[in-house]
Amino acid sequence: MTLSADPYTDSARAKEKFGKGNPLPEGILPVDVFLRNDTNQPIRIDLSTVQLAVHFASGKSQEIDWLAVYEVARAIVHPNGSPAPKVPRFPLGVPSQADSKVDKVADILRPLTLDADIVPPMGAIHGFLFFDIGHDFSLARRCSLYLPDAVTVPSNKPLVFFEVPLGDAPSTE
Repeated sequence: MTLSADPYTDSARAKEKFGKGNPLPEGILPVDVFLRNDTNQPIRIDLSTVQLAVHFASGKSQEIDWLAVYEVARAIVHPNGSPAPKVPRFPLGVPSQADSKVDKVADILRPLTLDADIVPPMGAIHGFLFFDIGHDFSLARRCSLYLPDAVTVPSNKPLVFFEVPLGDAPSTE
């Protein structure tokens, strides 16, 4: 299997791809992830374990989990947090979680997101994963995408973990 990743750190490029769903202004790094399977067996990826590893000059690293589409959409629509309703509009006292603005942005992002966990034999999948890096996009050049859990199907034979740098090799500055 081949793993490659393309971080979107350029504002114009991200705006062109995501339009109103652009996560960059909120400090969220979109990474276009490509997985290619050159074998005759399907490969299952545990997407819940995929992380962005940030390699610091000190030699330490920090792992960041990716954000779900709705979390990204909520951050875009409500950058300072969701406003509380001023007047209770719920006759039974049960608040609704519906937010049509967030839903619209999520609808923009959802088709672009990596949501498949099976890479077909002799096939490929790709889509975006989103990572909150707190507006410090210079970190992207010192990050790698870490995919620890991939197995062949149906044998569940584990594959070696995969890690691909997003930019430069880990910095020693």
